[in-house]
Amino acid sequence: MHKVVISGTGVFTPEQTISNAELVKAFNSYAENENRRYADEIAAGTREAIAMSDEDFIVRASGIERRHVLDKRGILDPQIMHPVLPERSDEELSVMAEMALSAAGIALKRAGRVPAQVDAVICAASNHERAYPAIAIEVQQALGIGGFGFDMNVACSSATFAIQAAADMIRSGSARAILIVNPEICSAHLEWRDRDCHFIFGDVCTALLLERADLAEAQGSFEILSTRCITQFSNNIRNNNGFLRRTREGHMTDRRDMLFRQEGRKVFKQVVPMVADLILTHLADENIAPAHLSRLWLHQANKGMNDLIGVKVLGRQPEPGEQPNILQDYANTSSAGSIIAFSKYSDDLANGSIGVICSFGAGYSAGSVILRKV
Repeated sequence: MHKVVISGTGVFTPEQTISNAELVKAFNSYAENENRRYADEIAAGTREAIAMSDEDFIVRASGIERRHVLDKRGILDPQIMHPVLPERSDEELSVMAEMALSAAGIALKRAGRVPAQVDAVICAASNHERAYPAIAIEVQQALGIGGFGFDMNVACSSATFAIQAAADMIRSGSARAILIVNPEICSAHLEWRDRDCHFIFGDVCTALLLERADLAEAQGSFEILSTRCITQFSNNIRNNNGFLRRTREGHMTDRRDMLFRQEGRKVFKQVVPMVADLILTHLADENIAPAHLSRLWLHQANKGMNDLIGVKVLGRQPEPGEQPNILQDYANTSSAGSIIAFSKYSDDLANGSIGVICSFGAGYSAGSVILRKV
């Protein structure tokens, strides 16, 4: 069995950002328009007025201060309230593939590899803009990679589940190097007209190159010591649309169930102990004490959740830098969040340092990856 390392990471970050102040202004304008429109029904008690949002509420609820998006104009227009992404022809590169190529280029460069040295591509994301052909195969062709590619979706855990799948293939010898890309267009499946969740998501794409340790040449790689995935069915986070929401201007759906929705309090109460137990059990099975961890790279969903998971795993409040957050700048980027944290906050670790990448989300699903810097 071959040892496996993560030899390169990459992050594509959209140029456009939306601050909490901009978001609140747009949402409250929409809410005021709707409340005026249905003023008689609201006065008669047959319809509830839409409550206003505010910046303090967003920061208290999530720790988010801003988010990167592919299109802020449509999102901030009270008459549209979703991204407006021009429809592309079948001959043009898809949006997800375009994002993936940017992140992949960075990861390959950091690993000191060229596409010809990669055997497969996995596109792991919470929503895909089409059912088929696979985005991964499109990325494979655009980069000139041989071998094979496939898409997978385990919501916010997609990246860690992809790491396990890729690592298993490399360990067994069916591939030498596998590229994982996580293009997340979360703005397209978010209901921007819902006060309870309109601030949660942003857009981004991450990339990882996994390869056989004996073939890797990059300095500062991370050996994958062990991986573990768990799932438990729950409807508390759900999106019935299946793929990316149509994002043409003027198209808005009144089917609330066709977009992201969650029972936030239930998710917090049920997922935190599930994730903490996964990490602690995983570490114990590998004879690693929590005190030996140098870093936790957690899924970036909610600062309160991450803080509590850190306490449960370490048995104390994490020290600054032990559990880096990128929520304040990126918001929740689904499967890409933990990988952004890993990419941005791993170079400083000394050789031999041990850390855990852990993601969790709809399903419920959770994936844990134990790493050692080599």
